[in-house]
Amino acid sequence: MAKQHLAKKNLIVIGNGMVGHKFLERMIAKGAAQNWNLIAFCEEPRVAYDRVNLSGFFDGKTEADLTLVEPGFYQNHQIQMHIGERATKIDRDRKCVSSAHGSTIPYDKLVFATGSYPFVPPIQGKDADGTFVYRTIADLEAIAAYAKHCRVGVVIGGGLLGLECANALKNLGLETHVVEFMSRLMPVQVDEAGGQLLKREIEAIGVRVHTQKSTTEIVNENGRVYKMVFADGTELHTDLIVFSAGIRPRDDLARECDLQVGERGGIVINQACQTSDPNIFAIGECALYDNQIYGLVSPGYLMAGVAADNLCSPGSSSFAGADMSTKLKLLGVDVASFGDAFAKTTGSRELVISDAIQGTYKKLVVDATATTLLGGILVGDASIYGSLMQLMQTKTTLPPHLEDLLLPPRSGGETALMRVENFPDTAQICSCNNVSKGDLCAAIRDQQLTDIASVKQCTTAGTGCGGCVPLVTDLLKAELKQAGIEVNNHLCEHFAYSRQELYHLVRSSVSSTDAAPPIQTFDYLLHRHGRGAGCEICKPAIASILASVWNDLILNPSHAGLQDTNDAFLANIQRDGTYSIVPRVPGGEITPDQLIVLGEVAKEFNLYSKITGGQRIDLFGARVDQLPQIWRRLIEAGFESGHAYGKALRTVKSCVGSTWCRFGVQDSTSLAIALELRYRGLRAPHKLKSAVSGCTRECAEAQSKDFGIIATEKGWNLYVCGNGGMKPQHAQLLAADLDTETLIRYIDRFLMFYIRTANRLERTATWFNKLEGGMDYLQRVVIHDALGICADLEAEMAHQVATYECEWKDAIDDPAKLKRFRHFVNADHPDPNVIRVEERGQLRPAYEHERQLLTIGTQP
Repeated sequence: MAKQHLAKKNLIVIGNGMVGHKFLERMIAKGAAQNWNLIAFCEEPRVAYDRVNLSGFFDGKTEADLTLVEPGFYQNHQIQMHIGERATKIDRDRKCVSSAHGSTIPYDKLVFATGSYPFVPPIQGKDADGTFVYRTIADLEAIAAYAKHCRVGVVIGGGLLGLECANALKNLGLETHVVEFMSRLMPVQVDEAGGQLLKREIEAIGVRVHTQKSTTEIVNENGRVYKMVFADGTELHTDLIVFSAGIRPRDDLARECDLQVGERGGIVINQACQTSDPNIFAIGECALYDNQIYGLVSPGYLMAGVAADNLCSPGSSSFAGADMSTKLKLLGVDVASFGDAFAKTTGSRELVISDAIQGTYKKLVVDATATTLLGGILVGDASIYGSLMQLMQTKTTLPPHLEDLLLPPRSGGETALMRVENFPDTAQICSCNNVSKGDLCAAIRDQQLTDIASVKQCTTAGTGCGGCVPLVTDLLKAELKQAGIEVNNHLCEHFAYSRQELYHLVRSSVSSTDAAPPIQTFDYLLHRHGRGAGCEICKPAIASILASVWNDLILNPSHAGLQDTNDAFLANIQRDGTYSIVPRVPGGEITPDQLIVLGEVAKEFNLYSKITGGQRIDLFGARVDQLPQIWRRLIEAGFESGHAYGKALRTVKSCVGSTWCRFGVQDSTSLAIALELRYRGLRAPHKLKSAVSGCTRECAEAQSKDFGIIATEKGWNLYVCGNGGMKPQHAQLLAADLDTETLIRYIDRFLMFYIRTANRLERTATWFNKLEGGMDYLQRVVIHDALGICADLEAEMAHQVATYECEWKDAIDDPAKLKRFRHFVNADHPDPNVIRVEERGQLRPAYEHERQLLTIGTQP
């Protein structure tokens, strides 16, 4: 008799957010499609995407970049996905789900993954035009569209999501404010001291923070947001408001079908993630376990795994709560909170190290014997979060000097307890996807994984919030080293060398004793040490190396073809295809005659002018054929190239120092001018910025620069490896109270050591973060000459200084080089499509189709 096949049962999932999608992935991984018809309702018009990194939408990430669903995943696994269809009713007696589109589908088992919704306080005027929530891609699209007509934006709520939202508004170019009801930012994660430091750091990058503010009314003008009124009688004018005052579980469907819900919301679940109806499960932010809502993705993923286990094999898995530790970067500031961060455990003790100068706050909470780590808070620097988490989770006995866990190592080496290779195999490296150290090591060995991308794909570690990626990277390196496998660090397919090794080959050829000539061109380096014809990766990188070693003019025939667009035309190309002119203004000092020339040039060529944050004047909108004419005028007036287009020194910013300021203790302006003239044109792996402040009031913002100097009554303090870019980082003190001669000697050594050893397109901050031994090692190299190379570094810098030439002065005097500055290869006339449109009282270039769009936009 033929065996009878049982019909598949229906499993319906309501919700297709991160947790709902993870549940489906877990079911597929368990082979559940053989026994279940998997059916999902997705209320949004798009399938699951990464809400954790949602603010990346404003950094240029597209919907495709954020999606969590591999192409064809649902189709290949026969998952019935109802996109853009909201479930509206559950009939538990008939065991069916109805939708807004009129569908009615029976179920055998049902999973709620409905997540949460943003809480909007009951404030008068909260529904005015210009108020938003920050939850979905559609919300972000609406905010971005509305913000085009706004100047000021406010976020109500200073928690995790509120600060993410503030970053988004800042990226949209709005004057940004954060309003928080409590006395500090992130009150759930950080304590009062940590919150105050976080506030200072965030305000330092231009976001205004208002704590202990209760909004009583949102005042409208002509139906649009106009201002906010607070309970203390103060007001804040704004054009746009985003509510980020917390979340509430989406439990409306559960309530309507009489499932048990909590007093303050949330679908009650047991350890199997079952609701009060054993045929219905709930996971993620809609679920209430032990009277707690878990508002992070990691616990949601854990619930998804437990529910999948119990649907495939009842009783095989249980949920007993989850750790709410978190690590993230908010407005460029690291913040982490883990375990018993507020020392609620009886007898617990605290160790706090607060550094207002470096902008860091670190707190450890330990037990009464100070041998077990219970929790902690990190603000400003959370690089040790992963290691501390492992010490807490594994209850590792702590060292006698607890400060060793938070401060640089006493001997220049990493504390052994903090090394990932010394963690037990049971240590959970990736909490989002529950991946242990043992799982990772086994995958790396068995699958012969050699890069982070393959580790992520094979193990899913690092594919959630991303906070574990540094630990995963360290573990991969340790495993490869133990296996005797050399990691490929080749620049590209044409050179089997790293950038550092190629720099050494070029540099060593200067004094080589063999018969071969020194390496002075790309073609010769390719002939000696490479293969093929080169590519867009190696050509600019080697052009930079050659410029750093030989300091030849980059538009000389042997180098010109290697340059990227900006270097090729000695100007930054703008989004409209025109170019900017940025002459050097050392120390910000400029004569009246030079100012007049800049104004005359701007008027003659219809250029848009702007004073930069680096104490220079930008002229925007020049056609490529106009560049030589403009620069001829500027050079005649005493200007020279500002190298705004190159991976080179940009500016040395300065305050007015002791010459004018009553607080200044040293002549910061004179030093800034001397340094900018000394290092002008210096080519490096990435752009370089500097500043000199005449006192500790720090008006020149020296601690956010690649190298910065602050005056003291005894001399100069030298700070290095700061970065004010996409990931701001304070510079660290290299040496203190230096005389000017010693200061310049140390800067020479530091810059040339960085140029020698950094990777392609690596900023000094990133280079320093990967430098084994950190500041202790850098001080030994630069100050104490531990490697015996300081004389060479000084000689290399002396060569740079002695051989400097202005690239634009050379170009306008060379007819052959001038030929490249034409719109068309076979004609001298300019592009006829370029026009000028008015913007904030000035003319800027545009193309004819843009004028048509502008005209359409102004029609009644």
